[in-house]
Amino acid sequence: MGQITIEEEIQKSYLEYSLSVIVGRAIPDVRDGLKPVHRRILYAMHELGNSYNRSYKKSARIVGDVIGKYHPHGDTAVYDALVRMAQSFAMRDPLVDGQGNFGSIDGDAAAAMRYTESRMSKLSSEFLADLEKNTVDFRDNYDNSLQEPTVLPTKVPNLLLNGTSGIAVGMATNIPPHNLGELLDGTLHLLDYPDCEIDDLRKFIKGPDFPTAGLCFGGKGLEEAYKTGRGSIKIRGVLGVEEHKSGKQSIVITEIPYALNKSTLVEKIALLVGEGRIEGVSDLRDESDRKGIRIVIDLKRGSIPDIIINSLYKFTQLETSFGINMMAVSGNRPMLMNLKQVLSFFLEHRREVIIRRTRFDLDKCEKRAHILEGLKIALDNIDEVVKIIRASSTGDEARQGLMDRFEFSKVQAQAILDMRLQRLTNLEHEKILEEYAEILKKIEYFKSILENEEVLKSVIKEELIEVKTSYSTDRKTVLMDQNPDDIDIEDLIPDDDAVITLSRRGYIKRTPLSNYQQQKRGGKGIAGVQTKDGDFIHTFLTTSNHQYLVLFTTKGKMFKIKVHQVPESSRIARGAHIANLLPLEKDEAIATALTLREFEEDRFFLFVTKKGMIKRSSIALYRNCRQSGIRAVSMREDDQLITVKEVYANSEAILVTKDGTSIRFSCQDARAMGRVASGVKGIALRPKDDVVSGVVTGDEERTQLLTISEGGYGKRTNIEQHRLQTRGGKGIISMRVTAKTGKVLGSIMVSPEDEVVILTSGNKIIRLGVKDVSLVGRATQGVRLVRMDDNDNAVGFDLVMDDGIEVDDLGEEETES
Repeated sequence: MGQITIEEEIQKSYLEYSLSVIVGRAIPDVRDGLKPVHRRILYAMHELGNSYNRSYKKSARIVGDVIGKYHPHGDTAVYDALVRMAQSFAMRDPLVDGQGNFGSIDGDAAAAMRYTESRMSKLSSEFLADLEKNTVDFRDNYDNSLQEPTVLPTKVPNLLLNGTSGIAVGMATNIPPHNLGELLDGTLHLLDYPDCEIDDLRKFIKGPDFPTAGLCFGGKGLEEAYKTGRGSIKIRGVLGVEEHKSGKQSIVITEIPYALNKSTLVEKIALLVGEGRIEGVSDLRDESDRKGIRIVIDLKRGSIPDIIINSLYKFTQLETSFGINMMAVSGNRPMLMNLKQVLSFFLEHRREVIIRRTRFDLDKCEKRAHILEGLKIALDNIDEVVKIIRASSTGDEARQGLMDRFEFSKVQAQAILDMRLQRLTNLEHEKILEEYAEILKKIEYFKSILENEEVLKSVIKEELIEVKTSYSTDRKTVLMDQNPDDIDIEDLIPDDDAVITLSRRGYIKRTPLSNYQQQKRGGKGIAGVQTKDGDFIHTFLTTSNHQYLVLFTTKGKMFKIKVHQVPESSRIARGAHIANLLPLEKDEAIATALTLREFEEDRFFLFVTKKGMIKRSSIALYRNCRQSGIRAVSMREDDQLITVKEVYANSEAILVTKDGTSIRFSCQDARAMGRVASGVKGIALRPKDDVVSGVVTGDEERTQLLTISEGGYGKRTNIEQHRLQTRGGKGIISMRVTAKTGKVLGSIMVSPEDEVVILTSGNKIIRLGVKDVSLVGRATQGVRLVRMDDNDNAVGFDLVMDDGIEVDDLGEEETES
């Protein structure tokens, strides 16, 4: 034997293996739309006489025949294929009629094959019609003991009707199911107008039609799939909102996307609710039964159903993409086909089947006519025929005598000898003449089919129309013109005014502004203070539902959400923790919250860090923000973001440190930088000193700097006492820090009419008017604002936010039930 290189042998063997998988297992034939295992199942059932109008047979009997005669693979694989062919939620038009447990849309497995029974569906009979008339080629089975069809003579464009999916070696196929009536309308149009365009066919074949119904967003993806063979569409489940007498609402899911496991969907929704990624859900239950799918999601009072629906589509497989890849086998060769090619191959197959069937029928009729001609002559000369037969001593002698006397063929002479005596009556004579005349008409008809293309087309058309009339059903999937990505949830939500409150401990909520304005009791009050656990509101933003809420964390990340995405709560509710809305790290907190409607070029963010770094960047650079957030400023590991302010190019800022130093500088001193830059030095810190506040001047009402220390001391100074310097310097004294005052807690811009709230480490909250704080010089220690208990100190403070809103004292704040 000659030597063979291992590379050549591996290439040859792998190529043969891959072709075997492609043609023999994973990719369907374009003509009948079946993979070999499905074809063999139907053929085995046909051979068993297991048709739709016969009794059911045990599935194990069918599987046994399939693997024993035609498909020498595992019985589990064959039974799984049989089960799928019987599932109404998997097949648009099932090919097997199953009796027993054939699984469920929840992913439950079918009962063992010894318990279930099967037979072909009525539609399957159209796949095997005329099989015995030599309409398709047969080949030897795996052990050359039997014959099996290479393809079925189907009248149904099954490749598109039930779709298919399969992964071969180096290629795959994924074709969605379609509506039979639409497919046949398109096929009939192509038969009449072979040169039509794919756009013409799309007038009849609108798009996929899934057995689980749902919504299909085709658009350009579907157009590409039909024209090139590849494309992507989005499919969605169907849900609605039910109103209850109690005033509560429920979202009810009645249809789910194709091939989605229902129980998996319910588990995913429950997980998202548990993690807080979907807010406002009070209960979830699956009420599905034999009548259909019904998943009920009860909502809490005040929840906006459209926001939760949007979240369901966004975070679950209630909306999913379906990648179309119309790969099929034609002539033992895999091909990527467009819509017209698939239908053309099917029509060509029908043409060949009808021609071969017609030739078979014509040959049969011609043979019968030949016999009838002999019988007619024999009956016309019956006395002489009887005389010849009686004079013969053997059958062969009688046959030869008839052939010699009347020039009969051997077949005709044998038919005369086999004729029963009752055929000699006048009535039987007439029947033979009638049959002969009928046979001659059939022969003429069959010849016209073979000789005239128009007659052949009319036969194809007749049969397709008959299939459509018998089996077509209404469309289940609703086709949507608009891409779901083009549907903005804000179109469903009014741009009402709202108040966003964020507490020191990270609780956030959205409250309609009208909830505050309706309080007609007078007095400022304190907006959302909770005294139970020492929390207080440090951010109070009056905004509207369509504005952006921009949140910056202590680690320099930025998150952007719409205001309406913040869970709505009442005035007295605590709200949701920010960690339920944003993917924050364990030791990460919100440093600043701002609201914006537009990310404008001429406005800037000013970033201030604990280690004295500042950065000015155009707000427009932060327009695009991922759901997982973006890096807003780069910082050292030992640094953290203190605050972010909106500024203009000519704004001024003041940085204040915990050791009582401050620096006032123009924002123009910090050149505009890119988004991920780390910035420049704002103040030169002394050892162990840190920046605690960054404030922006320019407010005509608030012209005084209020500074408060950890020891409960505070002071007001006019802004003019803080002279303008160049950024990066060591600054000047802002407050004289002593052992009695403690370190500086922070500074804010105030007016005498403002009020502040101070939180102590003992969870006490003190509220006082700014006018009660002495207006003193810059280099003083200030006056005592809060008398501390032993080992107690101030840990936070902020303005009492009212923004002209009349609010009640919320005092003992409780969480919504």
